[in-house]
Amino acid sequence: MFIHSAQFYDAIYAWKDYAAEARRLKELLAERQRVTGRRSLLDVACGTAAHASYLRDDYAYEGLDLDPKMLALAQERFPDLTFHQGDMLDFDLGRQFDVVTCLFSSIAYVKTPQRLEQATATMARHVRPGGMLVIEPFVGPQEWQKGRPTATFVDRDDLKIARMSFGAREGNVAILDFEYLIATSAGIERFSEQHELGLFTDAQYQRAYRAVGISGTRDEEGLMGRGLYLGVRPLA
Repeated sequence: MFIHSAQFYDAIYAWKDYAAEARRLKELLAERQRVTGRRSLLDVACGTAAHASYLRDDYAYEGLDLDPKMLALAQERFPDLTFHQGDMLDFDLGRQFDVVTCLFSSIAYVKTPQRLEQATATMARHVRPGGMLVIEPFVGPQEWQKGRPTATFVDRDDLKIARMSFGAREGNVAILDFEYLIATSAGIERFSEQHELGLFTDAQYQRAYRAVGISGTRDEEGLMGRGLYLGVRPLA
């Protein structure tokens, strides 16, 4: 995934309005979950935990990610919060939370429908009865634009980044090839990354929720226009 670019992740995604996303997430949770008091939240695939700043006042926030570099950056940013290293497919923290989230389309890294159901089941096991499971999807098979080039630029006094990407497709897996050109006080470096993301349909997300006994509903706008799946784990 972000094997080489982890240290530049926050600069590249500085355009992302984490405050607005967290505000919208809390509104959606409040509409569906009638729980008072401070609640616990596990942020699966938390990355550098950029949402934590805007969630920690209302939730006892914990993060989980597969990438140790991302977790190190998150822990450096929030030394007082708890972070876990684990794979969304099979992690086991031995306890449950009021809310479990998987945001910014991270779920797509599971790539296949079978693994989508496996990851959803793993996350659902960490949701207490009456708690909520929230998954932000990636684009679906019909929305993916094969062959579409994109570019992201960072222009700071101490950092210059040009990241080019090109989207391909193999079946229902999107292939994103990234080329980075980065200038810092140490010099200029160039490297590549390839990301593979599953292109899942609404029916496949809904099936994954139903398989764990949760009736998932889709908010069409979501946090950044990609939609959002939310479901309450039954009390019995």
